[in-house]
This record gives sequence, C-alpha cells and structure tokens, in this order.
Amino acid sequence: MPSASFTSSRTYVRRSRRKGANRIAMPNRPTGNIMDPMLQQSVHAQQNNTAATSTASATVAAASAAAAAAASAGSSNNSNSSNNNNNNAAPSSSNATEYFDSGQSTSSAAAGSSTGLNQNPCMSNIYNSVQIMDTSDSNSTLASTSSAAGPSSSNSNSITCNSNFPSTSAASQGNSSNTSSNSSGNSSSSSASCCHQSPYDLRRKISAVSNHDQWCSSGSSTGQSVAIMVGPSSSSPPLLNPSNSPACSSSASSASNSSSTSSSSSPSAIVQAPSTSATFPVSNAPTTGATLAQPPNVHSSVPQQQHCGALPVGGAAAVIEENNYMLPARKRSRRLYTQSGETDTAAVPSMDAGSGGSAASGAGPTAAQYLQYELADEVLLAIFSYLLEQDLCRLALVCKRFNTIANDTELWKRLFQSVFEYDLPLFNPELCKFVFEKPEESEYANPWKESFRQLYRGVHVRPGYQDRRQPGRSIVFFNTIQAALEPAFAAGSNAGAGAGNLSAGLSNTTSSTGTGNGGVGAGGGGASVNALANIYEENVPPAEHPGPLIFLHAGHYKGEYLFIDSDVALVGAAPGNVAESVVLEREAGSTVMFVEGAKYAYVGYLTLKFSPEVTSTVSHHKHYCLDIGENCSPTVDNCIIRSTSVVGAAVCVGGVSANPVIRNCDISDCENVGLYVTDYAQGTYEHNEISRNALAGIWVKNFASPIMRENHIHHGRDVGIFTFENGMGYFEKNDIHNNRIAGFEVKAGANPTVVKCEIHHGQTGGIYVHENGLGQFIENRIHSNNFAGVWITSNSNPTIRKNEIYNGHQGGVYIFGEGRGLIEHNNIYGNALAGIQIRTNSDPIVRHNKIHHGQHGGIYVHEKGQGLIEENEVYSNTLAGVWITTGSTPVLRRNRIHSGKQVGVYFYDNGHGKLEDNDIFNHLYSGVQIRTGSNPVIRGNKIWGGQNGGVLVYNGGLGLLEQNEIFDNAMAGVWIKTDSNPTLKRNKIYDGRDGGICIFNGGKGILEENDIFRNTQAGVLISTQSHPILRRNRIYDGQAAGVEITNNATATLEHNQIFKNKFGGLCLASGVQPITRGNNIFNNEDEVEKAVSSGQCLYKISSYTSFPMHDFYRCQTCNTTDRNAICVNCIKNCHAGHDVEFIRHDRFFCDCGAGTLSNQCQLQGEPTQDTDTLYDSAAPMESHTLMVN
Repeated sequence: MPSASFTSSRTYVRRSRRKGANRIAMPNRPTGNIMDPMLQQSVHAQQNNTAATSTASATVAAASAAAAAAASAGSSNNSNSSNNNNNNAAPSSSNATEYFDSGQSTSSAAAGSSTGLNQNPCMSNIYNSVQIMDTSDSNSTLASTSSAAGPSSSNSNSITCNSNFPSTSAASQGNSSNTSSNSSGNSSSSSASCCHQSPYDLRRKISAVSNHDQWCSSGSSTGQSVAIMVGPSSSSPPLLNPSNSPACSSSASSASNSSSTSSSSSPSAIVQAPSTSATFPVSNAPTTGATLAQPPNVHSSVPQQQHCGALPVGGAAAVIEENNYMLPARKRSRRLYTQSGETDTAAVPSMDAGSGGSAASGAGPTAAQYLQYELADEVLLAIFSYLLEQDLCRLALVCKRFNTIANDTELWKRLFQSVFEYDLPLFNPELCKFVFEKPEESEYANPWKESFRQLYRGVHVRPGYQDRRQPGRSIVFFNTIQAALEPAFAAGSNAGAGAGNLSAGLSNTTSSTGTGNGGVGAGGGGASVNALANIYEENVPPAEHPGPLIFLHAGHYKGEYLFIDSDVALVGAAPGNVAESVVLEREAGSTVMFVEGAKYAYVGYLTLKFSPEVTSTVSHHKHYCLDIGENCSPTVDNCIIRSTSVVGAAVCVGGVSANPVIRNCDISDCENVGLYVTDYAQGTYEHNEISRNALAGIWVKNFASPIMRENHIHHGRDVGIFTFENGMGYFEKNDIHNNRIAGFEVKAGANPTVVKCEIHHGQTGGIYVHENGLGQFIENRIHSNNFAGVWITSNSNPTIRKNEIYNGHQGGVYIFGEGRGLIEHNNIYGNALAGIQIRTNSDPIVRHNKIHHGQHGGIYVHEKGQGLIEENEVYSNTLAGVWITTGSTPVLRRNRIHSGKQVGVYFYDNGHGKLEDNDIFNHLYSGVQIRTGSNPVIRGNKIWGGQNGGVLVYNGGLGLLEQNEIFDNAMAGVWIKTDSNPTLKRNKIYDGRDGGICIFNGGKGILEENDIFRNTQAGVLISTQSHPILRRNRIYDGQAAGVEITNNATATLEHNQIFKNKFGGLCLASGVQPITRGNNIFNNEDEVEKAVSSGQCLYKISSYTSFPMHDFYRCQTCNTTDRNAICVNCIKNCHAGHDVEFIRHDRFFCDCGAGTLSNQCQLQGEPTQDTDTLYDSAAPMESHTLMVN
C-alpha cells in the first residue's frame, strides 16, 4: 500500500454501521482524558480528591507519556514495598510485552516480585524492548498490564483500572489503605476518579453485567475492593478455577484482608494469561527472534461474563482459536454521537451509582474520537513521523486505522536508517547469517520494520553516542568495542549509567531489594553481554539465536584487542559500502582472535587490518589479522581482510575442531599468504575474493580439511592454492586464474579433492602435483594456461577425472619425472602441444579420454615413458594421434585413433610398446608408422581408411604385427621399405585400394600365415632389391597378380597358397629368381594372356590403376622414353613398321592405349590420364612430425 494513502475513516465507519451483527454499544465517555496516562497516574496518587474532568486534546505523544508514567509508578512501588510486610503487600511491576505484530496476543505482568531480569535493569530493558515490535497485522491486540496488591479497608469502594497504553502501570500499594480509610465518606466522588479503559479501544469488548449498561464495574456492595487487570489471551486457554492456578496462592494471601468481606453477588476470578509464542511473527512471513519469558498470572475480580471479549473466561474460552481470542469480524464500532453533537444516550451505557460513573455529554466528539475518526490520514502520518519505534508499535495496537498508518514503509525506513544507517534492510534469517535484501524483493509487507524487529536487541558501538539517550528507545551505545565485549558494563561509569537509564516505559521490572535508586543499584548496576546471552539461551535453542549482537558504526577502531570466546555477533553498521566504512586495525597481536567457546560467534561487514611495523620480523610471526583457534566455529562474513605482515598469513585457521565459516570476504593485497588452514582444522569458505597476495592465496597443510566453494582466487604473486604436507580439503566451483605460478599446487602427500573449479590463465601451469602428491581433480575446467594444464611429477599419483583441459599455450597433461596418476574421462583439446605428454619413466593410466583438435599431437610418450593408455578417443589432431619414441614402452589398448591430419600412431627412434585392439582409421597419412629402430607389438587392431596406407615400416623399423585387420586403405595395407624388417603374422589385409603388402627399397620382413585378399593391386609386391620371407600365407581374390617380384628383388616363398587372382598367381619380372618351396598356386585367372591372344590393348584391362606383368616395348620412331611402355598388340597394330625394341618382362600399363604418345592408339577408345608411373605404385608419404620438432 502506498504511504499516506488509506481508506477514509468516515467511509469505514459507515460500512461498519451496516454490519448490525457486529455492532457493540459504546459506553458513556468517562470523565477526563483517558488518553493521558499522567492523569491516570495522578488518580492513584490522589484518591481523596473529586473526579478530574479533563478535556485536553489527545495526541500521539500520550504513548510516550505512558512509558514515563509507568517508570515513576515502578519507583514508588519499590519504595513502598520496602516498608511493608512481604506477606501483606507485593510490589507490582509491568513488563512491556507487546509485539511488533498486533495480531499476536501477549501477556501482562502480574503482582509479585520478578526475578532474573529484575536483577539488572539494563538487561531487562533490552529484553523487554525486543518484545514490542510486531504490529503489522490489522487485527491488533493491546497489551495492558495492571496489578493490585495489599490490604484495603472494608469500607473502600475505590476501583483501580489500567490505561490502554501498554507501558503504563498503576498499583495500589500496601499503604494505600490509609488513604482509602479517610475517604470512606466520599465513596462516590472518590470512585469517580478511577482511570478507565478507553471505550474506543475496539480490540477489547468489555462485558457488562447486563445489556452493556456498564463497561467497568466495582460491584454493588460498598464493602468490596475491586481491581481490574485486562490481559490478552494466548495460545492456551485460561485457568477457570482460581484454586487450580499455581500462581494464585501468593495473591490470595496478600489480599486476605479484603476478600473476607466480599459478597457472592460480585464474584471475582483469577485468570492466568497463557504463554506467548516463542517467536515474533510478522504478518505470515517466517521470522526469527528471541523467546519471551513466561508471563505472570493475571488477577482480576471483574465479574465473569460469557460474552466478554477481553477476558476469555467461562465456556467461551474453550472454543477460542489459538493466539486469537478477539471477535471474528472486528469492525470499527459505530459512532454514538449525533451530527448535532448530542450524545446518543439510548445506546450508551452509563456507570452505575456504585461505581461513581457519570455519562459523558457535550456538544461534539471528544479529542479521542476526533483523533481516531476525523483527523485526516495525511495529518496522522505527519504526526506519526515524529515518533520512535516503540510509540509506533503502541499506536498500531489502538485500532485498524492507526495500525495501517503506523506500519507505513517510509516511517519505518526513516527510523531504521536513523539507528542502523543501512541503505537496505538487513535480515537475520538464520543462525549466524545477516543478509541485505532489496525492499521490493522482500517477502515481508514492511521489510524495514521487520529488519528493525530482528535487529532491535543489539547494542551499538558508536563513538560520541554513549551519553545520548532518547525517551521511548531502549538502545545502548558504547564508545569502544572492548566496552561492549567486557564481561561487565563497568559499574559506575558512563557506560553503566547509560545502560541503566533505558526507557522505563518499555521495561518497568525492578528488584524488590537493592534497587531503590531508580532501578540502578549495587545489585543491578552492571551486566555483561554474556549475561544477556544467558537470558536468551535459557529460553531459546541455540539453533535460533547466535548470542549477543553488537553493531559497530562507521569509524577506524585502532588498537582494540578482540579476544572472542563467546557467541557474540559483531556487525558493521554504516551507509553505502558497510565493510569499507568500519575498520578494525592492530599493529601487534592478532586483530581478531577466536578461541574455544566461540561456537556461534559472528563477525560481519567489517574491515580487518593487521599492520605490524615493517622492521619487525619476529614479534608477530605467530600473529595474524584473523586468528581462529581450536574448538571454535565462528562465522566471518562480508569482511575485508588486509595484512602487511611478511611472516604470517592474513587469516590463520588452526587446531583440532577449528571449524569456521568464512564467506563473502575479500582477502587481498597481503604480504604473505592470504588464508592458511593447518593442524587438522576444517571450516567452510565460500564466495571469498582472494587476490594479489605475495605468496599463495590459500595454504592447506598438516591434515587440515577445509571445504572451499565458489571462491575467486586470482592474480596472486605465487600459487593460487597450495596443499602440502598431508593437507586435504574439498574445493568446489572456485575460479582460480592469473596466478604467477600454478593455479593449484599439491605436494608432499597432500590429497585434496578439487571439483568443478575453473583453473585458467596461469602464468605457468594450471595444476601442479609433485613430490608424492595425490589429489582428486574432477569436472574442472582447465584452460588457457601458459604451460601445461596439469603437471604430474616425482612419484605423484593424482586422479584427473572428467575435466575439460583445453587451449593451453603448451600441453594439456604433462607427466614426467616418474610421475603416475589416473587420467580418465577428460576432454582434452585445442592445446598448443600434445594433449597428454608422458616422459622420463612416468607410468600413468590414461583411459576414457577424448583428446582432439590439438595444434600438435594427441598423446606423446618419450624418453622411456610408460603408461597404460586405453579406451581413449584420439582424433583430429594436427600431428600424430599418438607418438611413441626414445625407448618408451606404453601399452595402448582399445583406443579409437582417427581422423588425424598426419599419422595415427607413430613409433620412431626406438619407440616400443604395445598397440592392442585399437581402432585406427581415416588418417591423412598412414594409420601406423614404425621407423628408426622402433620395435612395437601391434596386435589385434583394426587399421583402415588411411590415405597413405595402413602400416608403414621404414628406415630400419621393426615390430611385430599380429592378428590385425588392415583394410580399405587408399594405398598399400602394409609398406615395408628401406632396410626395415618387421614380422607380420596372422593378419588380414584386404580391400586395399592399392596392393596388399608392398616391400621395396631393400625391405625385408617375415610374412607368416596372413590372409591377403581382394586388393586392387598385387597381393604382395616385392621390388627394388628387397628380400622378404613369405610362409604359409593365403593370397587370393586379388584384382591383379597374387605375388609380383620385380626390379632385381628376390624373395623366399614357402608353402603359400595363391589362388583366384586376376592377373596370375606368381608373376616374375625379367632376371628375378626367387626361392620357392612348397607353394600351391592354382585357379588364377590369366587375363593378360587372354587379352594378348584376343589382340586387345592391355590398357583396356588395367587402366592406369594396375600394372599387369608382360613384355613391353619402346618405339624409337615415336620418341618414347624409358618411362614409356607399349604392349605387344599396340606394337603390332599402332606401331607397325616403326623402329621398336623389346625392353623386358615386367609390370606396366600401355602408354599407347593411355593416349600419352603422339600417335593415337588404334585399339583403344578415348585417351585417359597418365600417371607417368611404370614400376611402382605411388610412394608413401612419410610423417613430417620430426620436421615440426
């Protein structure tokens, strides 16, 4: 609802007139101004005088005056009680037990001596002032307190009634009997001076004897003393039988003299007000708060009526809902005065003669009526703007209209900011948590008021405000933090006086002994903050209350020694950036130290500085800006922490059971470590900014195990997080970047768990694990580091799992120096060097990773590197998918290595190892290359789709190729050349787009028990001085010859089966003499001889893709060269009569038929492209990896 915009009171009254069922006849207006509590107080002091008729204007300031009146009443009660026997007179006291919500019913203090809180007025005032703030509900209930005790004369007809204002109390003391005895002859006039409840207080509908003829009755007999105390109902029904009430015995004994003369015509009842709720609900929103003390009993001698709304007694009380005893439809009562100003006497009950009441008459509405019904809303809002919080709370209990205006948001915003100075409401939603919330996003109807209510119990440290006191406000100020934290409030000092002189209107509780000087005496002059905590802790579970609350206002607090061993809460209070405005600084010793006992301590919205002298390097080496010791668990929230100490961390958490919560803090620009957790300490560290520290942002060592979530750790001049010497911990969703060394370093047995962190732009590496380091690194994003994303060395054995490791300026994962580790399920891509590099006797397990799109290779194993590399997908890398070199012996199993821009797996320079059950396909070069002394075992792999062949063994390469499937390669399935000598056993080499196995340039090798079939060229081509051994192979279904030996090569062929080949089984060029033994050559098709016999050009059967072996010639007339060959039929037909010569019997295709000569072939159709290749198929491409290196 907008401020100062309310429904018209006239309209509201007219609406209520139509609700006949809810109309309640209003009584006569009592004589005098009932809004003036001072007048009510004087009534009790002057019972011999006649009724005072007061027509002074009722203003809102009466609420504050009521508080002052209650204070004076409490003082007189105490002084009188010391002069009387305790058995005959009991001092009365009134606790301000109102709420901030008028919908909550409250209890009133009864007669009797109060204990606990009464021992210290400072604490009782603070305690009681917390309870006034809950008036946001429109169904308001007014808490009214009263007590009557002591003997009274039998002929006294005096009536004692309380005002409607909560903090006003009046008591009939033991010595009042002397006064009443002198006024027995003037009973009617003395009874007229009684103070009444306001007839316009619509929260209570006081029942009358009959037909609403009276609203406050003293009975018909003159020998009866009547005391009325009106108290609200609570969550439990009242005690109907006075004798069953455990609290009625003292009242019965103190009133024994007067009760003997009571008659049965005017029964009296003792009603016990039940306990109130343990919290302060505002509207329907959840809140937190302190538990209220158990309310005292309420004694009343009002006749019990079944229709009474104020006192829920009789049968009606059993059906009243919990915490709500008021009428179900509470409407504003009709105005019972006419427009001409005459009172409607027919509907207004009058006081009977026995009570001395007189009908109110006049020409117009009284001041109270005008204030409640006639005054404009805007004027009321302007008046209310001059009031403090307690007055607004009281006014909100008067009526719905006051409730609405008194809960105006702007009023409470002004009050809130005048006390706490915050720009936004600050809430305390749970234990050790204070959060700002935008008003428009709050769940509360009035967030400023709700914040005020939650924080009102706190005391304040605000230099210069200690001696400032405002009537109606129970807020304590101190000049220093130490004064607020001391075990006692320095009795006799200004602080003690300020604490003792709280508003008496809110808390009137005093002790019957030792407090005769206005409530501050030797017995209650000082109280500690811990004592206040004990008051709360006796009634509230620790889960709901952190302890004493201290607000530190803007200023530079230098030299304060904060040694915290209790559950105190220190909260900065200032406009704008709160933490920057409240600074705590020390030059020696720790700025703030938490020790055992600080279980629920809280420090928030402060700047903590530790600035030792620059020349000192010893005296403060054990001191820190923030020091948290063993067996404590404080919360540090939204603080700025700075330290210039070069020998100690800014924050140190150490010791068994040290378990703090540090969140939303800024730990930056420190000359040593930012946060140091050690010696089995734990703790939760969330949403902190840790940056620009000289050493590591965080140190964790010696079995410490913190939980660190969503911290921002960056631009450190050393490592970001350093765990060492068996440090542990759980690190989740931290952003670690731009640190000079690694983002995360693990050393010397440390074993952290790092989950979902982002580690990037490190000036060296991302994660560095060394010297037997361990650790679990799971689901992190590691990228854009200058060196490797992950370094593992010197016998370290971490687990790197499900991480994104990409865009490193060097490699992705670098394992060296006998490093180990489990590298699994990672996505490694886009790195400048190898995705994973293993060297110098390192032996990791690399499995289930995706290693792709690297600017270099995928996996690089060198310098005697080892490791188990299995079930990875390695693809689309610029260089080789896997390199194995320089004595390395890794094992690669069940990997998919594909789509590389060079080689799939590259063994060179004595690279060894095992390549088993891998799927290697679609590389621009060969699937596997073996060279320069490398001797791997390649077993059970599928090698296919290579653009330069399946396996290339060259330059002295070795290796065992066993049980592999090599198929569908663009060139030969296996190339063996340049003095290489591999062993091929039981392989299937098929469907090649070139030959099956090509051996040339001095190549050797042993080919045993292989199946070589369906290849486009020869199943086995042996050329250029090569000499392999072929045993027990099956060579069949080839599109050319089974075995071709040419160009001065030779071979040993033993027990091979060669069959169903298109151009023949064994084709030998001129001068070739192989060693053959036991071969079975059968069922081969002799397509060459058939073509020659039919007079066809051989090009017709070979095209330029295959090379049938036959006689070929050269034509001197046509100027053919050594690279040209002409088949025998073209010599006879196309070159008849030319100068021709026989060259040799060898493999070729006819250049005449191909159309490359000057004369067109007469036996062939359209000319086709010439590959200019005579002897061999295209030479394989060797890897350029070494050139790149």
